[in-house]
Amino acid sequence: MAFIDTGGSKSNSFQEGSKLYIFLLTLVATLGGLLFGYDTAVVNGAEKSLVEFYIYKVSGNSYIFDTSTIFSLISQYRLLMVIVLSLVFLIISGQMIRLFGKKKGSIVGLVLLAGLAVWAVGFLSSSLPSIDDVEQMKNTADAVKGFVIASALIGCIIGGATAGFISKSFGRKNGLFISAIAFFVSAVGAWKPEAFNFFGTLDVYSFVIYRIIGGIGVGIASMISPMYIAEIAPAKVRGKLVSFNQFAIIFGMLVIYFVNLIISRQGDEQWLITDGWRYMFLSGAIPAAVFLILLLFVPETPRYLAMKGQDDKALKVLEKIAGKGQAKNILADIKGTLHEANAPWLSYGFGVIIVGILLSVFQQAVGINVVLYYAGNIFRDMGASTDSSLLQTIVVGLVNLSFTVVAILTVDKFGRKPLMIIGSVGMAISMIALGFTFYSGNVGIAALIFMLFYTAAFAMSWGPVCWVLLAEIFPNSIRGALSIAVAAQWIANWIVSFTFPMMNDNVWLNELFNHGFSYWIYGIMSILSAIFMWKFVPETKGRTLESIEELWKKK
Repeated sequence: MAFIDTGGSKSNSFQEGSKLYIFLLTLVATLGGLLFGYDTAVVNGAEKSLVEFYIYKVSGNSYIFDTSTIFSLISQYRLLMVIVLSLVFLIISGQMIRLFGKKKGSIVGLVLLAGLAVWAVGFLSSSLPSIDDVEQMKNTADAVKGFVIASALIGCIIGGATAGFISKSFGRKNGLFISAIAFFVSAVGAWKPEAFNFFGTLDVYSFVIYRIIGGIGVGIASMISPMYIAEIAPAKVRGKLVSFNQFAIIFGMLVIYFVNLIISRQGDEQWLITDGWRYMFLSGAIPAAVFLILLLFVPETPRYLAMKGQDDKALKVLEKIAGKGQAKNILADIKGTLHEANAPWLSYGFGVIIVGILLSVFQQAVGINVVLYYAGNIFRDMGASTDSSLLQTIVVGLVNLSFTVVAILTVDKFGRKPLMIIGSVGMAISMIALGFTFYSGNVGIAALIFMLFYTAAFAMSWGPVCWVLLAEIFPNSIRGALSIAVAAQWIANWIVSFTFPMMNDNVWLNELFNHGFSYWIYGIMSILSAIFMWKFVPETKGRTLESIEELWKKK
């Protein structure tokens, strides 16, 4: 999707428009980003309560399973896991068709689905763990835990994959409206999954389905919120206004960290397990309702209106944001750029596709969402109480927000590659050191410092700068191929978030590494990300988009 490019010339630089009006439209659109951060991070404060309420209870070093429901829990988990992975593989197959063409892509897709079918048969037919085998039961329960906690990310994959179709077919404003409805339904459904269980599943999987619905809202907003801003913003401040969306995502995470802490202080530990976590999810209904209401008062973007032949409406919107003197000229520019480029995705070879995918995968493989989703769990592993762990999580959020601002202010000064490589090295040192603090049993203030240093290193590099690179490296004629990188990012996010409990709580691994193993894995991934950036990713600072495009042309 090509956004409006006014070129920054004086004739169409929106000099006569209302800056306040543009700012207010941007503010409404960034609520999609805020809800993105809010919804994905809310599980941080509720993770322990969800596990003890639905899966197993912890008493000292013992794990207590409800024998009347545990086998139903595992059986339904297996079935839902197969359904979820089938959806993911169908999405991947669709991307393969777009990448390789209908004939070759269909063959690749069929091979992937055949492999999934073979795995599914074995997965569904494998024997259930014995209730007497505590270690095997615990490891299986941790797989269920990872599935429940990371369930929203399945929706993110679906929402992200369909956002392009939604924005093109229903409009940018209506796309944001759909995401707001998904956020609201998810917040209410996750609050009382047993009361709104229309699915014939255990209540915990009713909760999972509502979290997936919320994830669909996240996936849609992750693409359409910045698209809306880009299509109503003047060219010379477009980058700054679009960057507000990334800031809003981090701010949304910080807000829910505070909300979770406030809710946790309304009762004791048992109240938090039975009721407190519900209000954490329900709180998301408030910003979602505000988003829904405000969207009633914002216009559709001029570019989409012009695409649909509604020139009169497009002109009225442009008169507000650009001034009457420039509106007709800008509309003419828009009409002249409405042709949608549809070149084959391999027009520039595999290089740009692979770099885009690996940028997305490494952004998740370094483990950032383990920190964002499981920070409370990590701090409890360090010995903190639930209340203290939530307070420490707020500190992580403040560091994340502060160093995101650092990246926004320095990315055009220092360049993309230096920031990314420095960030990778900082994350590698932090994660490896954090792993050793757990391994040695000397967790404490040093572990907290390493966690904060890791968060700062990510926030000033791979967090916002990765998105800058992804926006720059894909030539306009194959801009649609960016959806492969976005899909890869959500899939990698889900895999990392799903597997962390299985590694961090695995009995055998903990006997050997005392919770340190997973952090060493993320440290190794950080080292590999630095090497990848150094060897394979071009510096795009100061280059025109046309000169970047030349880098990928086949020789």
